[in-house]
Amino acid sequence: MITRIGLAAGDVWNYLDVHSREARLSDLIVALKRDRDIVLMAIGWLAREGHVVLDGAGPDYIVRLG
Repeated sequence: MITRIGLAAGDVWNYLDVHSREARLSDLIVALKRDRDIVLMAIGWLAREGHVVLDGAGPDYIVRLG
């Protein structure tokens, strides 16, 4: 499981790096074609390490590179 999360974290970071350094959470989930839970865990991992920041409120946060 940790490998899947780590690979998804790399995909999230690469997506943000290519797409204006930010994206809506729902767009990330669709674009990465991964399970929602895996993407959320990957974002949590990146946020904990200070690589991404979450902005906004509600279910569709903005995720941007930190």
